[in-house]
Amino acid sequence: MQPADASSSIVSDHDAHGTAHGERLTTRLVYGAMALGGSWDGADLTDQEFAHGFAALSAAHDAGFRVIDLADIYTAGKSESVVGQWLAENPVRPELTLQTKAGIRLPGNTAPEDAPVHYRLDRATLRDGLEGSLARLGVDAVDRFLIHRWDPLVDVAEVGTVLDELVEEGLTRGIGVSNVSWYRLDLLQRHLHHPVEVVQSQLSLGHRDFVERQILWDHPDGTAVDFSEELLDEAAASGVEIQAWGALDQGRYTREPQDSADSATADLVRQIATDLRCSPEAVVLAWIMRLPQRVRPVIGSADPGRIRACAEADRALAVLTYEHWYALLNSARGRNIP
Repeated sequence: MQPADASSSIVSDHDAHGTAHGERLTTRLVYGAMALGGSWDGADLTDQEFAHGFAALSAAHDAGFRVIDLADIYTAGKSESVVGQWLAENPVRPELTLQTKAGIRLPGNTAPEDAPVHYRLDRATLRDGLEGSLARLGVDAVDRFLIHRWDPLVDVAEVGTVLDELVEEGLTRGIGVSNVSWYRLDLLQRHLHHPVEVVQSQLSLGHRDFVERQILWDHPDGTAVDFSEELLDEAAASGVEIQAWGALDQGRYTREPQDSADSATADLVRQIATDLRCSPEAVVLAWIMRLPQRVRPVIGSADPGRIRACAEADRALAVLTYEHWYALLNSARGRNIP
């Protein structure tokens, strides 16, 4: 895949591994700010919500997170307002990669109350979405602007033109996509002069069709697997950064299991965490990070303690063995691989 007028894809501004950044250690993890700002209605932000958001962002920054993931719909824009106020009070913007998304239209949020939930990627929606995000963040530009979900009614040529314009006008430094197949990503790229540099997809130990698709090829059980097989390999080969949302499955294997079928895997995660001297969260995240495509998990917790626990993932990755990885896979599947 090549951009229309570019010979190579943009490389991320930040190393995808835990590396020295000044005197701090940075993590491969991405901080997802979806939970900041309280409710998803139009209520004003309270001092308590600002304080909780500031505590989470400071914990993430102190733990080495240098990429913040946002979207115009998150808590009806309040998430971006919290991040914007935190940036105004903490001069760390040059250290960070800010990315936001637009394209999902929610009633009473990014759409009128009487509108249906829908996706829209026309010129006005994308431009207004980004400009609104910039105003709430209090910045002149973000580092990446992502299409949040694909619109079946989209005019791909128009989307490509608008995204190129937003880059050329300096409102975003890069372009990305979320929740798309490789075919859709490549289709969009053919209508862009600037490269797609990041793709987000739901990837986790619990949501693992990206692995099942490989191991169940030519197997009867493979007919039930639904994942764009080319996405990870083609993205990695093209220099497109891969980010995994939902990476912890809302604590499915790191908290008391809600489903008895998950108990054995949760026990195994805790045992491996004890053996590796790290948190259970770090084990679950290291499982995804062990993939050769250098996936970057997005962490959406607002709990400072859990954020710090997640930041141990880079260290866990260094000691997670092949045997650990396959033991976790077999346990989560409920049966051994074929």
